[in-house]
Amino acid sequence: MNTSVAPLVEQVVDTERYPLFRPGGDAWLAAVEKVRADLDRDGCSVLSDFVRPAHHDLLRHEGAGMAPRAHYDVEVVNAYNVPLDGPGADLPDDHPARVPLRRRNAFVARDHIPADALIHRLYGDAHLKRFLAACFGLPEIHELADPLAALVLNVVRPGMDHPWHFDTNEFAVSLLTQAPEAGGVFEYCPGIRSKTDENFADVRAVLTGEARHLVRRLTLRTGDLQLFRGRFALHRVTPVEGGTERHTAIFAYSARPGVVGSVARTRQLFGRVTEAHLAAEGRAVRGDSLLD
Repeated sequence: MNTSVAPLVEQVVDTERYPLFRPGGDAWLAAVEKVRADLDRDGCSVLSDFVRPAHHDLLRHEGAGMAPRAHYDVEVVNAYNVPLDGPGADLPDDHPARVPLRRRNAFVARDHIPADALIHRLYGDAHLKRFLAACFGLPEIHELADPLAALVLNVVRPGMDHPWHFDTNEFAVSLLTQAPEAGGVFEYCPGIRSKTDENFADVRAVLTGEARHLVRRLTLRTGDLQLFRGRFALHRVTPVEGGTERHTAIFAYSARPGVVGSVARTRQLFGRVTEAHLAAEGRAVRGDSLLD
């Protein structure tokens, strides 16, 4: 496969439906407007078969090679990923952060993803980043400076799941690289909170199963690209069934350069930190005052 940028987009991405290399053209603008409308209405947009079916086997094969390097650490967490000792001890008994959840998924860090892997090459593709920025209404987006979390492969083994949580970024981009035989459904509650309203009552009701009417379900397929406003939408992946793992590449971008994850969160997800995390600790700039 040619390693230059435009041929990668043209060969791998369905550029008839998603003409990434023709920015500003009628088809490009139409695709951007559709995604924006989806995000405004649902907080989520799925670009089905974004990666051409001819490359789905490659996605699965490369994922199978990376998955054994995923960091596993089954633990009890909460939807906000905040500790309940220290400041968390002051939370009332009915606070949604006190609803225990088991985190049973795993992540392959960026430094374990080969540079020539398809997901790695797509993540850094200038055409894709320009298209995604337009979809999110931003002048540009930046790859995270985080050496571990910028690009990851999320691995959910059979019988495992990814519990309810919020994202730390306002927007998320993911590519399903291997669909499970059954289960592994993406569930989300769009706009359940805002920058100014945590809406703890509804969040707790979803966590306890009392508000299923607020939950939407989405079954993704291999090759689907998902754009999602995960900062304000509670979401999870239901338990995977059958004998096939669910693999998702998570492309982490930010509206500003230089973003690095916190030491505590990085250690939780990857079991380790780097000098970059230690150097950046305490210098994070938050875009809101939400709990997580």
